[in-house]
Amino acid sequence: MNDMASKPAPTSAARERILRTAHDLFYGEGVRATGIDRVIADAGVTKATFYRHFPSKNDLVEAFLHFRHERWMTWFDDALARHASEGPMAVVHALREWFTQSTFRGCAFINTVVELGGSVPAFEAISRGHKQDMTDSIRRSLPADASSEANASAIALAVDGAIIRAQYTHDAEAALLPLSRLIQALVSR
Repeated sequence: MNDMASKPAPTSAARERILRTAHDLFYGEGVRATGIDRVIADAGVTKATFYRHFPSKNDLVEAFLHFRHERWMTWFDDALARHASEGPMAVVHALREWFTQSTFRGCAFINTVVELGGSVPAFEAISRGHKQDMTDSIRRSLPADASSEANASAIALAVDGAIIRAQYTHDAEAALLPLSRLIQALVSR
């Protein structure tokens, strides 16, 4: 198990509201662009309540990344299962669902690492764990053979490229076509 599941957080209605608000703002507008005062106002909590649950913005960003990981991985695994009849191409069909959502703004983990660089090593560690879990899910969707681990790593790298391309072109199909070709080439060998 990686460090993604290492921190069970205390739950309360206010904490949950803050976290969901931060999730939507951080994912939709960016971590740096979203100040704590905006999160507090949009969540409808007092500063004291906010700081009781999240002593710093970094604590909130870390909680956001854990929250996003759980949500995204649950969705991804479910999408792969829904498209399992497509074999390894289930990855493409799953991503098409995500890329065509009106709220799609790329990968929260890539975005956070790019925005914040190496300023907080915990954010990079969480992001690495997320990418490893994504790769593991991809591997489980491939035929089990001697090359499944290497193929999953190659596909995961191509998935990240497709995510970035879909983010800046706003064209899901243009982002997914090269990924489809790569998957077909890898699994037909």
